[in-house]
Amino acid sequence: MERKMTATQSELFKLDGKPSWKEAFPQAMQHVLAMLIGNITPPMLIAATCNLSGEEKIMLTQAAMIIGAITTLLQLYPVFGFGMGLPSVMGVAFAYMPILTMIGEQYGIAAIFGSQLVAGFASIFIGMGIGKIRKFFPPIVSGTVVLSIGLSLYETAINYMGGGAGAKAGGTFGSGKFWILAIVTLVVTLACSLFGKGYIKVSGMLIGIIVGYIVALFMGDIVNFKELSQAGIISIPRPFYFGLEFHPDAIIMMILMYIVQAVQTIGDVSSTAMGGFNRQATDKELGGAIKGQSICGMIGACIGGLPTDPYSQNVGLICTTKVVAKRVFFLVAMVMLAAGISPKFSALMATIPQPVLGGATVTVFAAITMSGIQLLTEQPLNYRNKMIVGISLAIGVGIDSVPEILQFCPQLLKNVLGSSLMVSFLVVFILNLIVPKDDTPAD
Repeated sequence: MERKMTATQSELFKLDGKPSWKEAFPQAMQHVLAMLIGNITPPMLIAATCNLSGEEKIMLTQAAMIIGAITTLLQLYPVFGFGMGLPSVMGVAFAYMPILTMIGEQYGIAAIFGSQLVAGFASIFIGMGIGKIRKFFPPIVSGTVVLSIGLSLYETAINYMGGGAGAKAGGTFGSGKFWILAIVTLVVTLACSLFGKGYIKVSGMLIGIIVGYIVALFMGDIVNFKELSQAGIISIPRPFYFGLEFHPDAIIMMILMYIVQAVQTIGDVSSTAMGGFNRQATDKELGGAIKGQSICGMIGACIGGLPTDPYSQNVGLICTTKVVAKRVFFLVAMVMLAAGISPKFSALMATIPQPVLGGATVTVFAAITMSGIQLLTEQPLNYRNKMIVGISLAIGVGIDSVPEILQFCPQLLKNVLGSSLMVSFLVVFILNLIVPKDDTPAD
């Protein structure tokens, strides 16, 4: 019996292994717990940015689970070169938040999905040519971009910790009860992540939100169950419900963001191949991964699902556990899909107070920032590289802090350069191309 159990368990560590469903399900749920809050938070933030109704917020959350499931399946089982054929858990990407927020504030939700549709199509060609363009995105470029993403997200986290736009309008922004909720959530999340083990460690963000949510329930009127009581049991997204609008500046920003995200996807896929299979990822796998998330971005634009990427926390789980059986990740996708077609589930998630989300997501944004710094250290930080990174961040953050400097620019250029992320990306990319190479050790 013991020998049979060992043989069954060993199937977990083979790509095409057939572990028992009993063995596969706990492994799958571990991945679901690790990605759940990260997947539903961006659509909730965008719903608030675009002033969507409670019902529309639920629809965005449903679509996030469904598009995450579709993308996970496509990456696992490639179709016509779309997908990489490796295990991965895909979900709505926090990295897009600065651009999505900017487009949403200026043009609305329809412009987000219109630009996403076009950029997703353009990104397919990035995946097709990844072998040729990969060299243009060394760690100094990708690290600067990831660092800029993290820095640009802090304002979002702090706004939510203070209660969000609704609290600002009501004059309660930054009140004591919001501080309590945010700090309790943050402390519990950090405690689980730093001192926990196993499920507790990988589910720190989820546990932090649960504790913060319970505290909010005892505060009276912070949690509103009206939408939950009215939500149905089963529903599927309505295609093109949010509409599509096409604005040149929004499309340009989204295409640039897809390029940036392709760089990050290369890193995640490479980590999966090395951690799970002890080998380098092939150009075919990298290109397939980018093409897969590109076409799913186009599908998402039609059903209300925001852009996706591989979740780094799940990549970390793969590297730690070495569990790579496709059956496990098929189960992950099925659980996500089941949650996505249930408005009750999405409505329950939508009742999470904004200070609780802010307290939890600040840890994610901090991790993104530190990932950028870690990427930068993969190249020697000599004078050349330090100046390229420093100038890129200085110009990007500086323009974002003093937007009036762009007041005489054409509106299209003003919109594109109004994002610190876009400016930093363009500057670091250009400087890395024109400044002579220097591989001397760090100063």
